[in-house]
Amino acid sequence: MPDRTPAAARICPDCDGFATVAITLGGRNTAGHLRTVAADCRACRGTGTRPVRRAANTPVGVTA
Repeated sequence: MPDRTPAAARICPDCDGFATVAITLGGRNTAGHLRTVAADCRACRGTGTRPVRRAANTPVGVTA
């Protein structure tokens, strides 16, 4: 069996690889820092990548 390298993961088309963002809530806390929350991409669930699609397995030489 030949050595195979794993297929590279594709960048998520919905977030372009920027899977988690910080959203400001407006205003500042008592220390003067912006109040923020983190939000993950819904499509890739915060990973920034999507699985590689495989071609459908079709038998060779079979005619309909």
